[in-house]
Amino acid sequence: MTLEYWGIAADRLRKSLGNNNYKSWIEPLQFMGETNETAEFSVPTSFFGNYVRQHFEDQIIYQMCESGLQVTRVAFTVGRADQEAPAQMAAPATLASVKLREIQGAKLDMRFLFDNFVVGKPNELAHAAAKRVAEAGPVTFNPLFLYGGVGLGKTHLMHAIAWELQANRPDINVMYLSAEQFMYRFVQALRERKMMDFKELFRSVDVLMVDDVQFIAGKDSTQEEFFHTFNALVDQNKQIIISADRAPGEIKLLEDRIASRLQCGLVVDLHPTTYELRLGILQSKIELYQSSYPGIEVCQEVVEFLAHRISNNVRVLEGALTRLFAFASLVGREITVELTQDCLSDILRASDRKVTVEEIQRKVSDHYNIRLSDMLGPKRLRSFARPRQVAMYLCKQLTSRSLPEIGRRFGGRDHTTVMHGVRRIEDLRNKDSQIFDDIDLLRRSLEG
Repeated sequence: MTLEYWGIAADRLRKSLGNNNYKSWIEPLQFMGETNETAEFSVPTSFFGNYVRQHFEDQIIYQMCESGLQVTRVAFTVGRADQEAPAQMAAPATLASVKLREIQGAKLDMRFLFDNFVVGKPNELAHAAAKRVAEAGPVTFNPLFLYGGVGLGKTHLMHAIAWELQANRPDINVMYLSAEQFMYRFVQALRERKMMDFKELFRSVDVLMVDDVQFIAGKDSTQEEFFHTFNALVDQNKQIIISADRAPGEIKLLEDRIASRLQCGLVVDLHPTTYELRLGILQSKIELYQSSYPGIEVCQEVVEFLAHRISNNVRVLEGALTRLFAFASLVGREITVELTQDCLSDILRASDRKVTVEEIQRKVSDHYNIRLSDMLGPKRLRSFARPRQVAMYLCKQLTSRSLPEIGRRFGGRDHTTVMHGVRRIEDLRNKDSQIFDDIDLLRRSLEG
């Protein structure tokens, strides 16, 4: 009877949580029974159980009580899948998940879902393209090639696509692996004389996902096999998704024929994060951490400080936040800017910007093809004023100089003039695509 109650509760949860949340977090639960008003579930990992407890426990209890089963708490146990579980609870998405892990040899991270991906202007195209591919509809661009620097979200999107595909289309054969794993399997097949098995495995997939493809550059035999695998799948109209740390044409030692084919689909660049996007990422992570560290608050001043000082790598930003919460909980102190500076001194030193005001001024004047003396001088012509404001904005973003100090470097201007210029560019960035592209190009040039 308890299984019937759970079936009713699960149906109610689908309606209240929505199809995506249900398939990702409720459907994989295996109901093991009820003891002493405790509903027991088997979960694939401890992280999965913790996430469900933090986000859905109250709703599970409520819907189970509404369905007629009196429970006051839920319990999650990892690794009881080998025990005899109710057969009718073996959800398709869970079976697809097992199948995917067996084929791919690369474990998916349950943190990397579309729901957890913070979207901003630097990554909105990549996110939209990934969502389209994850729908598993007709192949519209092949391959999808995602590239960008370290910690900008490439692997997050790759994992999110895989999770979405296996949840929505358990009938299709998805393979996700790194380029290093592809090479390892290829070498192993050569050594064991099982090349036909290798070819059959990779040519039978419906979706092939290869992370960090730059790893195969310079490895001639692996590139040869990758080339033929790529062509075979494209000829069958099967979807290919690739990620790398740079554009196909910029990967040294990658064969021209492979680079050419990688560029024939949709190539999407994940741009460096903006200040606003980093703020959004931090807010999202803080909400998640506060469920694990109740009572610890982070003031807006600390969030803005972190978003300003740690700009190049989202992983470093998240790691800094993790350290802050752990430290504050262990020593029982409030998270302030002073605590942040003490606790993260090594990260902040490594993240200190090395760009100088003078370098920014030279780059901006060269970019807009004006004389440096005109940009720093008193002339207010638009052709000089706009580059001057762009340079001030970049000085604020990329250096630790104060507004008065920046003003002095720009012909002895007042700090309110600098503030006005910075705000003006911040406003234009969201409205004028040319300004956005100019700033992005200049930032890359200065940080490169």
